[in-house]
Amino acid sequence: MIDLYSWMTGNGRKVTIALEEMGLPYNAHPINIGKGDQFGEEFTKLSPNNKIPAIADRESGQTLFESGAILLYLAQKTGQFMPKDEAGKWNVMQWLMWQMGGVGPMFGQAMHFLHYNPGKSDYSAERYGTEVKRLYGVLDRRLAEVPFVAGEAYTIADMAIWPWVSRHPMQKIDLNDFPNVKRWYVEIAERPAVGRAWLVYGDTSPIPMP
Repeated sequence: MIDLYSWMTGNGRKVTIALEEMGLPYNAHPINIGKGDQFGEEFTKLSPNNKIPAIADRESGQTLFESGAILLYLAQKTGQFMPKDEAGKWNVMQWLMWQMGGVGPMFGQAMHFLHYNPGKSDYSAERYGTEVKRLYGVLDRRLAEVPFVAGEAYTIADMAIWPWVSRHPMQKIDLNDFPNVKRWYVEIAERPAVGRAWLVYGDTSPIPMP
């Protein structure tokens, strides 16, 4: 049994999707970041950086914070959604790191200035809006070559990137401008496990579709 401490954000949904896809039993504990739950004493013990998500694996006793580390742990634990060969593993790893270092921070900043605080800083809106479009271009070119981000198979790299792309309306992105991303996004959105994961923590809004 995995105890998942998370919320309905881009980073939070990565791990919920992985748990659903891997068929692992888990208890979902809501950490409402809008109410400051992430600063509570018990959660801070699990996640010293006060960021969701975090997990506690009752079977192994392992606790983890940082969504990328959690995805790698779950893939190793189950032997799923990670290639067995060395080249394949490193291919997944580089795209996972691309998400952690680029997509997550830049998409988040774009949403901050374009959706939540429009008009507060034209410079910031242009800077992050431009970078988001560049990153979508990188992803679109990659997905013109292969069905999934790391190649022929659906992996934890896709699970890491997809929840951030699901917020494309907040990033002022039209997926029709990125047809390969659109194809990939819709295919993953239609996976039953992704549909189940979307509803965890009570989000009743539909998955945004292009």
